Amino acid sequence: MRLSLNAQILTGALAGVAFGFLLNWQGTQSGWSATSLQVCGTGGKLFVSLLKMILIPLVFTSIAVGIANLRAHAQMQRVWKLALLYYVSTTMLAVLLGLTVVNIFRPGEGIEIGMFQEAMSHSSIQQLTVGEFIKNFLANLFINPIQAMAEGQVLPTIIFAMFLGIALVVMGDKAGTTLNLLNELFELIMLIVNWIMVILPVGIFCLLTKLVATQDPSLFAALGKFMLVVIGATLFHGFVTLPVLLIVFTQIKPLDYYRGVREALVTALSTSSSSATLPITYRCLEENLEADKDVAGFVLPLGATINMDGTAMYEAVAAIFVANLVGVDLHLGQQLMVFFMAILASVGAPGIPSAGMVTMVMVLQSVGLPAEAIAILLPIDRLLDAIRTMVNVKGDTIGTLIVDQHTA
Repeated sequence: MRLSLNAQILTGALAGVAFGFLLNWQGTQSGWSATSLQVCGTGGKLFVSLLKMILIPLVFTSIAVGIANLRAHAQMQRVWKLALLYYVSTTMLAVLLGLTVVNIFRPGEGIEIGMFQEAMSHSSIQQLTVGEFIKNFLANLFINPIQAMAEGQVLPTIIFAMFLGIALVVMGDKAGTTLNLLNELFELIMLIVNWIMVILPVGIFCLLTKLVATQDPSLFAALGKFMLVVIGATLFHGFVTLPVLLIVFTQIKPLDYYRGVREALVTALSTSSSSATLPITYRCLEENLEADKDVAGFVLPLGATINMDGTAMYEAVAAIFVANLVGVDLHLGQQLMVFFMAILASVGAPGIPSAGMVTMVMVLQSVGLPAEAIAILLPIDRLLDAIRTMVNVKGDTIGTLIVDQHTA
């Protein structure tokens, strides 16, 4: 009997974790374990490349078609307002939770920073002031759309697609041919997504094998308290705060929700990229949870770009951790600065693996902490990034369902 796709994904994930632990224990420098890791690394890259291949066409068509078709619902303005309200609110809740937890448990106190001096001395960190960050962020919003699509830049693609969608609304029936073409293109892209889903279990196996096999257990011991605080706070937000919002603002039962989106959540955990996961996320909401495809087509890509609850929380917690590590006691005003800068930095962080490492420099500098200190976190970032990406995607899906049910 053929296993269902969900059963195949679960099997692939468990097998990947188990095989990764085996390779880690065996050592990955030579022999069959090195070959296995290389094969899994190549397989994982191919799978992510397939997702990235379809990402830009999906984002472009879903946003343009979503805006154009939403005019028929007469709900475009309400969709905008609800989506932005949800994204801002949940990000603020996430950062507030992170700051509360990190002040209670105070990870970093008592750790001998000398053991990390070598990592800090060899780090090459891109440093941006707040003004430079905002300037670069705004400058990269409006660029040649062909260039943006060719380079895989999601946010400029979304901006152009929004302009095109609004233009289709203004043109009305005169642009019917273009709208029909975009609708057909969108359907074709979703068909390709369904083809990619066939190899999803294999891709997840390869990605999780490499993730687990390449982690250094000694670093986990040194930074264990920090990791526990980050993981605990992130999972609390993802599995308590967000589900409460789902229960309060929709009629969807949590169990039905998890059945519908588990493919997307496992993919997010494996790829550490909310953008790369977007094709799978869209399919889960439209086919499994029957979300309006126009609402999902607008809210999901926007969320994958600006709604980074896990990233914002992580950057706030990491800033306080670094302060504790170097013996700096941040007062309330400085922690408020961290609060707002973490939110701003998360909006500007692209949905790619470890993107938060670059924007976190801005958060550290805003309160005078050494940017080089993030070198301490780089070796463990991949694991933490996987968990916070899963929560980011979960926030996107719940936000889409809330907006969908309140604009129907």
